Amino acid sequence: MKVAFSTLGCRVNVYESEAMTEKFIREGYEVVDFSEVADVYVINTCTVTNMGDKKSRQVIGRARRLNEDAIIAVVGCYSQIAPKEVSSIEGVDVVLGTRNKGEVVYWVNRALDEKVQIVQVADNIMKNNVFEDLNIEEFKDKTRAFLKVQDGCNRFCSYCLIPYARGGVCSKNPDKIEEEVKKLAEHGFKEVILSGIHTASYGVDLYGNITLVDVLERIEKIEGIERVRIGSIDPNFFTEDVKNRIVKLKKLCPHFHLSLQSGSDETLKRMNRRYKASEYEDIVNMLREAFLDASITTDVIVGFPGETEEEFKETYEFLERIKLSKTHIFKFSPRKGTRAATMGNQVDGNVKEERSKALIDLNSKNEKNFMEKFLGEKTEVLFEEETKEKGFYSGYTRNYVRVEVPFENSSIVGKILKVKIKDSRNEILIGELI
Repeated sequence: MKVAFSTLGCRVNVYESEAMTEKFIREGYEVVDFSEVADVYVINTCTVTNMGDKKSRQVIGRARRLNEDAIIAVVGCYSQIAPKEVSSIEGVDVVLGTRNKGEVVYWVNRALDEKVQIVQVADNIMKNNVFEDLNIEEFKDKTRAFLKVQDGCNRFCSYCLIPYARGGVCSKNPDKIEEEVKKLAEHGFKEVILSGIHTASYGVDLYGNITLVDVLERIEKIEGIERVRIGSIDPNFFTEDVKNRIVKLKKLCPHFHLSLQSGSDETLKRMNRRYKASEYEDIVNMLREAFLDASITTDVIVGFPGETEEEFKETYEFLERIKLSKTHIFKFSPRKGTRAATMGNQVDGNVKEERSKALIDLNSKNEKNFMEKFLGEKTEVLFEEETKEKGFYSGYTRNYVRVEVPFENSSIVGKILKVKIKDSRNEILIGELI
């Protein structure tokens, strides 16, 4: 039996798909590319935007066209939010939510045997505070590994459906995290990325006042792992005390993705973000003072309901002033079931497009300026793959800048090597091995 996976959305989904893939392999399935004919197609969905739902439906249709007799299992956030809608799509046989992905093989086999549609989605996901431990035993490569340490969110930003899709905050047991990281080190991994839905909330559901910093300090002592990276994290996580502890960690990479969303206090208030622009700027400055060449990236939403020209100007000038290394820009997409979808003063689509283009252009300047700081510098790169251009390998610096170098003697994938930066091209630094 052949199974194929398609994963949409965040790094947590990537981790969970890897874990589900492993469960199918243990049951004797062969994993094939999603473009091939398979007996089972698993679509791990995202519902952050309307586009996420649309892409999920398109992938379901693609699977049906590849093999109309295949079992199609749709799992994840879109399934959790709209199980009736998903189950009504032609060809869908199994519908699972966000907290029972580990049961996917069981329900797929049931659907194969009984030839009936199966829908298993938690009725009240907000009451489900149990962490689903999807451990990975076998690993495909030897470079970077994503490790899901937290699930759920209790922030309820006014534009976001994720708390309703992922449920309440729950955290992976720190002993199990340490055990899994040791296993990654034994398999030759050099870098671990700690991921979650709201990673800053790690530990709030655990006894003993355990925080994400405690986990980082435990990983610091594990031999073999040379880099630790934190996924997207709430800026409020970085207090003075947290900074004083993490600055001592030699393995922690100086790359922090701090979601901003807006540089206007009025817009942030309507979004139900729990900080002001000035507080965000203070955190950015604190991290830059603590970590040499810190890369700070962010997300920004343009065209949020009620965003005036003046509020957008505040966001533009804020980003122009703090000069982040990369900004991901999103045009506001109203999601049914959120407060923002029913707010007045919805912004015209053409205005959103103009504002998006302005910030994209600004980001290009900021990103170019950040990368040019490394010209002539020496840095360490963890190489991940050979590029399409034969004789070149690419990898990432500690502050998450992609670097390519020429090398033809043998493979350097999985190695951390010193590189001198010679040039920059688009979003890539060009270097040579020292």
